[in-house]
Amino acid sequence: MEFIDTHAHIYATEFDADREEVLQKAIYEGVNKIVLPAIDSSTHSAQVEFSEKHSKHLIPLMGLHPTSVKNNYKEELQIAEKYISQGSLFHGIGEIGIDLYWDKTHFKEQQDAFVTQVKWAQELNWPIVIHTRDSFDEVYKLLEPIVTPDISGIFHCFGGTLEQAKLITAMGLKLGIGGVLTFKNTNLRDVIQQVDINHIVLETDSPYLAPVPFRGKRNESSYIRLIAEKLAEVKQIPLEQIAATTTKNALEVFNI
Repeated sequence: MEFIDTHAHIYATEFDADREEVLQKAIYEGVNKIVLPAIDSSTHSAQVEFSEKHSKHLIPLMGLHPTSVKNNYKEELQIAEKYISQGSLFHGIGEIGIDLYWDKTHFKEQQDAFVTQVKWAQELNWPIVIHTRDSFDEVYKLLEPIVTPDISGIFHCFGGTLEQAKLITAMGLKLGIGGVLTFKNTNLRDVIQQVDINHIVLETDSPYLAPVPFRGKRNESSYIRLIAEKLAEVKQIPLEQIAATTTKNALEVFNI
């Protein structure tokens, strides 16, 4: 079985001691491709270096993470644009969006950065990976008027309502399902039961949000199988079908 982890930050400092081993472990577990969303200029070089070294297995994106949107966000956007212009390494724009959980100080700047980067994706015909923490309504309000039928992408770390899931899929975007699905106290399983598997992709968000039984520890792409197994249980379909369909969905999103 082949899996794709559509969201992992294994270029981050949390993996400095064993990054190569973590990648090889994921490949051994059937995770043949891993999507690496960008954060900001403090990590772009590490992301690019690792992606170039393992181009067969890694799919890097470029963008500015909403929690990195500060007063200098326009400078950060210029840096991201420069990386995009320098070659064909990247496969999409992400992770972008709005985060109102940690800090609401730069809400207006987050809005501007998000819309700007969505427009980049439209100009390049690239997919988008969207971060919405305590901000689904705010993101949807900005996205819905400008989204076009040909745009593809993922609402990363989806944990919302069935109504929100329907709004996302109506725009032609996928739901990124990760370790939260395995948590004991979550309503996500009830929602996902009612969502067609063709709208779902798998993700870990490594090093964050490790699935049970590793909750609270560093997450890894090799744990994608645990998420897939829980999804198979929730949907009551074979694991092989989960692997095949979510892999197909991810390949379509990133046009690979």
